[in-house]
Amino acid sequence: MRCGLLWLIGVLWMTLSSGVKTQNVKVLREIEVFPGETIHLRCQFVKSGSIKLTQVSWIYESPDGVRGNIAVFHPTYRESFPESAVKGRVRFVLASLETPSIEIDNAQKTDEGKYTCEYATYPSGQEVGTTTLTVLSKSNNSASPVTVRAGSSAVVVARCEAAQGKPAATITWVSSANGNYNSTSKEEPDGTVTVKSEYRLVPTPADNGREISCEVTQRTQDSFHPQSFPVKLTVEYPPSVKIEGYDENWYMGRADVALTCQADANPVPAMLSWTVASGSVPSTVQVYGNKLHVKKVDESVNTTFVCEVKNRLGSGKNQLTVKVFVRDAGGPGPATSYLLHFFTGVFFVLACYL
Repeated sequence: MRCGLLWLIGVLWMTLSSGVKTQNVKVLREIEVFPGETIHLRCQFVKSGSIKLTQVSWIYESPDGVRGNIAVFHPTYRESFPESAVKGRVRFVLASLETPSIEIDNAQKTDEGKYTCEYATYPSGQEVGTTTLTVLSKSNNSASPVTVRAGSSAVVVARCEAAQGKPAATITWVSSANGNYNSTSKEEPDGTVTVKSEYRLVPTPADNGREISCEVTQRTQDSFHPQSFPVKLTVEYPPSVKIEGYDENWYMGRADVALTCQADANPVPAMLSWTVASGSVPSTVQVYGNKLHVKKVDESVNTTFVCEVKNRLGSGKNQLTVKVFVRDAGGPGPATSYLLHFFTGVFFVLACYL
């Protein structure tokens, strides 16, 4: 039992004494760059005691664990750059054993990973420092409406996307509409993240044309300000109809009066028609699209006019009853005539009781 314990202590000591040391190698732990920028990888050896430096190498480790030398400096054989994805873009800033910092031009997404500055020393063995490089990516942002029909259930009326960003973007919505939203994210093969968001509400005709805004926030954007994307909602609904233009003062012989059929619909109505409850439209009436024009009022327009409007979602109609009266020739107007009749009747009733 005692021999086994001594053997285990010996193995642990050997492992620790032969392990990689890092206290003398100074590097930045993490750096971030944009695609196209120059990557600055700094390394410095702080000597202690009688340690002798024999060679320094930069080793790249990809996110999936594949390692390989990208730059080597030897005091006798000088600098060399093995075959790698960065060959032709990598160089030593000042080739020396004490400060073997390197630069990599035109940063690419595939450059992301760990970069280890590794020293071969005597007598302590290898000493290293590792920098983790993150290549940022500005997301491709967009937003669009979803055409829906007015109804009683909540549906998706707008979508917003921040595609292939790093770090992942955050999406929010600014709206006066009575809706809500949810967002999902998906990690892409290249390490970026695509974020999608959907805005939902119970669509009504009043929501058609309403403007809401998708706001995307991501660290790569200028000044960290959200990028706003206004969206106009598109809600389809069948026509609602009203008839305007009747002032309740259509008397025999009155000239140039008209009714107008107003329809609210989306999509735009494909058909509008005028009819009368008693049959066909009188010959004295002229129809111009949504207007019904009467050149001169006569008994034939003493009827109920019906306007019907259709689009591909359905139809809507409304009706209006015109009452034509005879105005006293040369006498007072219709309103005054009614008052005179009223007061005449009152006077007659009072006279009977006196």
